[in-house]
Order: sequence, then structure tokens, then C-alpha cells
Amino acid sequence: MAFDGITVAAVVKELNDRIVPGRVAKISQPERDALIITVKTADGQYRLLMSADASLPLVYLCSNNKPAPVTAPAFCMLLRKYLGSARIMEISQPGLERIIRIRFEHYDEMGDLKYKTLVCEIMGKHSNIILLDENEKIIDAIKRVSAMVSSVREVLPGREYFVAGGDKKQDPLKADREDFLKGAKAGRDAAGCLMDLYSGISPLMASEIVRLSGIDDRMDAAALNISAPDKDALFMSFDKVMGRVRSLSFDPCIYYDKDEPKEFSAINTGAYPESCAYESMSALLEDYYSKKEAVVRIRQRSTDLRHIVQTAVERTVKKLKLQEKQLADTEKREKLKLCGELLTAYAYQIESGTREYEALNYYDNTTLKISLDPDLSPMENAGRYFDKYQKQKRTYEALSEQVNITRNELMHLESVQLSLDIARREEDLNEIRKELSDTGYIKKKNSEKKEKKSGKPLHYVTEDGYHIYVGKNNYQNDEISFKLADGGDWWFHAKKVPGSHVLVKCGGKELPDKVFEQAAALAAYYSSASQQDKCEVDYLKKKELKKPAGAAPGFVVYYTNYSMAVKPGINGLTETV
Repeated sequence: MAFDGITVAAVVKELNDRIVPGRVAKISQPERDALIITVKTADGQYRLLMSADASLPLVYLCSNNKPAPVTAPAFCMLLRKYLGSARIMEISQPGLERIIRIRFEHYDEMGDLKYKTLVCEIMGKHSNIILLDENEKIIDAIKRVSAMVSSVREVLPGREYFVAGGDKKQDPLKADREDFLKGAKAGRDAAGCLMDLYSGISPLMASEIVRLSGIDDRMDAAALNISAPDKDALFMSFDKVMGRVRSLSFDPCIYYDKDEPKEFSAINTGAYPESCAYESMSALLEDYYSKKEAVVRIRQRSTDLRHIVQTAVERTVKKLKLQEKQLADTEKREKLKLCGELLTAYAYQIESGTREYEALNYYDNTTLKISLDPDLSPMENAGRYFDKYQKQKRTYEALSEQVNITRNELMHLESVQLSLDIARREEDLNEIRKELSDTGYIKKKNSEKKEKKSGKPLHYVTEDGYHIYVGKNNYQNDEISFKLADGGDWWFHAKKVPGSHVLVKCGGKELPDKVFEQAAALAAYYSSASQQDKCEVDYLKKKELKKPAGAAPGFVVYYTNYSMAVKPGINGLTETV
């Protein structure tokens, strides 16, 4: 999610609560566009991270320090000069703009009391950190912007500070029912209108305001201005969210999709079914970006494996289609056999040189036209049909086995693709790499012969204290199914689709119905059917589970099972490390 005005409002509230009043103890510039200001307060010491990076601008209180360069950059030295031991007086946000203003009080060289303002603008590629004097003149900025770069606003020492384009959008905190959506352009949907007219509203929050209003999200501005009930409903939803901001009532949360952090919000709107609440916006931002970075890092490191598996999948799909086409060509083998039998039975009636003979099929009393070679006798024609039948029969038997092998190979590769999506750590990728090496998809290097640290299956605990294990790859699937499991434990798997093995440890007890449903939902969630509304899941006692000799990792068979249809999800479960 974008670092929108509502997120900034939550950060400003937290900063006011924690570091105002506080005194600056240290200033460092660990990166070209980022600052860390250490603030001492009566309650302790805090680190304020401010980043104007074009790809990831943000502001929050961080728990970890970052190493600073040996020689401090010029802007950092300037801040140390003016703000080295300054006291923070006030932290504010103009309207719902993505701007944070920090007002400092300090004494100059003559001992006179002076005021400075540090402005952090969170505006994508236009983000900046600017130091202002008492008269709102720019002393300097972490990124200087000349007239050659921007014709709208220069950010240079001595220039007057102003917010470019600040008057183009309305302050959503001051919106009233009478002027609501005034100036909206026809042809724009409701969410687009909110973003066009009001500052600080992200696409996610605009969409959520529309969703909470209950109106059609495709309705454009013209229709909204005509329909009073729909416009009133949208305003009520809009004003409710803005009321939360005005009253500083925030409940930060991260929205997850299959264990991956997808969005975050300062106000929990229920945009996603899976969410995690946080006590502070800073804790959320630090956790969100660290987890997001971990996901991105794992995906980058798994790029080569994904390419290998995808290539193998495409090759296997082509091979399977060719085999199935060849198998379909053998469907007429029984008719060839019948033709041979009928020619043998009616050979005495067929004259030499006949090109076609209509024979009575004594199995169903129908007439069958049989083509003949006039240069061959009826019995020789019958022999030719039997030869064709035997050839297609042998082809069918061989291809049936090959098709089954290829289908299993394809399912195994698809399970590896799923494992790559579930992988969280380097250890998980090591196991997948080893599996691909053991099954011949990649060559085994000498460096890979050394034992590497193995990953662990996912571990969840129900409210009743039952332990549930989920394999993140095929080696872990085998581990929980045949090493961790006892005969009386329950085993779950999404029906006829690639997915993780899910095991519930019973401890000799009878499982409650709720645990069956939770485990089944978990098996559906960690499968290729996770995006479906409903997924059928097979479940059985572990003692009914078999692994054929020589089968690929993660491949099992069973002949006695129960099934249930569930909605994929993680319901009422706590993940343990």
C-alpha cells in the first residue's frame, strides 16, 4: 500500500506521543537519502528514521540502528550544526498531506533562542527532507532541486518553501455533505473521484470507502451527483473514515495473502480476510518492510529454480499432449479386431476382388462396412486387420503406462512450483534445490554434496492445543507423513491438486469437529486451489497412507478416505516458530 495521508497521520500521532518533548542526541545519514535522528525523552531513547528514497519513502521509529559512513555527508553536518542538541517542540501534518513537519527549538552561537523546522515530504520520486528557518526559507535539503530539474518549485538554499500543487486537492478532513464530490469529472468511477478530489487518499483506502458504502464501485461521478441516496451513502462511509482520522483513532494492521504481506493500513477496513494488528504504526512499518524484503529476497534467489521448473513443466505438458494424442489414435483397436473376426466368420461368402463387404455384426445385430484389399483373399484381409489390432493394442498398453508416468511427473513439478511459492527461508530453497537435483532436473555440484541446514515444516496450534504441521516442500511432506506422524494421527490433502501434506497430532484423543475443519481449510490454503471459494479436501488416518517404492518425494497413495468441502484459510490457528 502507498504511504498515504492516513498512514502519515498515524505516524504523526505516535511521534507526538513518544518523542515530544524530546532532545536530539545524535544525527546520522546512513544512506544517501535517509536520516536517523536519535531522540532522548523521559521515557527512554528513540530512533527516528526518515527516508526520501524515491522507491521507498517513509518515516517511523525504528528499533535497529544502521551503520553510518565514516565521513558524514554535508546535509548531515548541517543538521548537526543546527539541531545537534535541539528540543522537539511540535510534530504536525498539514491537512491530510503526505508531509510531516517537525519543529525544533535551539540556541544559536550567540545564545539566542531560535526555531527550525524539518519537513519530510513523502511524495514518491518527489520525496525530500528539507530544513527551514523561522521565516519558512529553505536552509538546505537532502535533495536539491534546481529550475533545470523542476519548473514548478526550486528546492535550494534561500528559496521560499511552499508545497507544489497543494491547492489542487481538497482537505478531506474538512469535507462536508453539501460540497462533497464537487468538481468531480464525469466518466470517473467513485474511487477515482475520491483520489482526484481529496489529498492523502490511496487507491486501497478509496476502494474500501466505496466498498463500505455499499454502492456500485463502477458508478461514475455523473451518476453519483444525480443519485442522492448513493451520494449520501458514499459520504457517510467517507466521513466515518475521516472521523477516525480526526479523532486519531487508529488500529494499524497488515493484510496477508498466503503468508505474504500484501497491504497495510492505519485503519483496519477488513479489506482482506487475513490480517495482523499492531500496537503502533512504527512497529507495523518496520515489520511490514522487513517481511516484504524477505519475500522479495527469497523470490529473487529462487528465480533460477523457478525458470528450471517452468521449463520442465512446459516440456512435460507438450510430451503429455503428444502421448495423449497417440493414445487417442488407438481407440479404434477393438473395431479392427471386430473386423478381423467378422471377415474370418464370413470369408466363405466373400468373393475374390471385393473392395467392400457389409457384414452382420452378430454381437449387436447391426451392419458393419469393412474395407478390403482386392488383391488379397478374405482370410489375408482378416489377418491384416488382426495385425493392426495387435500393433495398436501393444501401443495402447505401452502408452497408457507412459501417460501415467508423465502425468505423475507433471503433478510432481507442479508441487515443486507450489513449494517455491510457499518457501520462506533459504533453507526451504536448499531442500527444493536438492529435490530437483535428486530427481535429475539439475546437475548436482560438488559444493552441494555437503549437508546444508534443512528447513522446518510450518507449525500451527489450535485453540484446543492440538498441533498441526504443514510441509512447505516435498521432503518436508515426507517427513511429517512418515516420520513425525503416528498411525492414529489425521492426515489432510487437497483433492486431486498439488498441495502440502497437513498432519494433526491427536495424542490418542478424538479430534473435535472444529479441528477437522481447521486442518482441512489449512490443506486447501496451502494448495494450488487456494484461490477458489470452496476446495474439496481428503482426510484419513495416517495408517491408511502408503508410499509406493521408488515414488517421487511427496508422492503417496491411499484407498480409504473421507472428504469435505471447505473454504481455504487459516482459521483460529496460531503459528509457532
